[in-house]
Amino acid sequence: MSTADALAPAPPRPRAGRLAGATLTLDPARPLHLARLDDGLTAAVVSIAWLRARGDTVRAALEARHLTGDEAAHAAGLRLPGRRYEWLAGRLALKHGVLAHARRHGRRAGRTRDVRVGAVAHGPRAGRPVVNAPVDVGLTHSGDFAVAVCGPRPVGIDLERRRSMPPMLTELLTADDHRAAAHADPDRRRLATMPLPLRWACKEAVLKHYGFGLRVDPREVALHTWRHDHGFTWRPGPGLLHHAPPVGDGPLHGWARCIDGYFLALVWT
Repeated sequence: MSTADALAPAPPRPRAGRLAGATLTLDPARPLHLARLDDGLTAAVVSIAWLRARGDTVRAALEARHLTGDEAAHAAGLRLPGRRYEWLAGRLALKHGVLAHARRHGRRAGRTRDVRVGAVAHGPRAGRPVVNAPVDVGLTHSGDFAVAVCGPRPVGIDLERRRSMPPMLTELLTADDHRAAAHADPDRRRLATMPLPLRWACKEAVLKHYGFGLRVDPREVALHTWRHDHGFTWRPGPGLLHHAPPVGDGPLHGWARCIDGYFLALVWT
């Protein structure tokens, strides 16, 4: 196998999600990792570190093998090498995730070049990734990894690497700690122990689930509980309710934990 082939194969009330039995690995030496998560979700992790270490020859071979003509042209226009590796990793994660999800659910998978990745063009959800397949997708990049998640309904995912938070963001993320720490509910008290990058990932994952990203103030997502099974809940503020009124699609699930030194949050219906 060639090196270039190595990548082959109120809104509804939130409730704590369970991804029991799911094994999601963030290994910079592993070019591609596919994971079957609960509730019919499928994840794909692509190592940006692996791509960088292989250099431009392997990058070009992967682009030729997996990208459409339009995607290859877009990649060629990315002048910063770091951005080009990150963008390619995201496309590879989405394409392989979509194909793995199709195989899992008994549908014809096709080729990576058959999976066309686009984005919502206008409105408050502009930039949200979409694909030409009967599946909803989410994508996140951080540090050495790009992670895509696919599911039957809207999903939101965010990955953050360990880092120091600036004072203003720290103040935003710890505003309710004193109330959480004094609460009778142990899951409410446990929220005060959640690492700050993980809290930020939770807020971003919620907003990305709706397709807004940071167009909506993250303070509109008030974290409420964090359980020992890594499920988390939140309360929407009036601004979020204005942009995302209840639609009756069922409860939202939240799951957040530290994995291999990174902080990952996932939200799904």
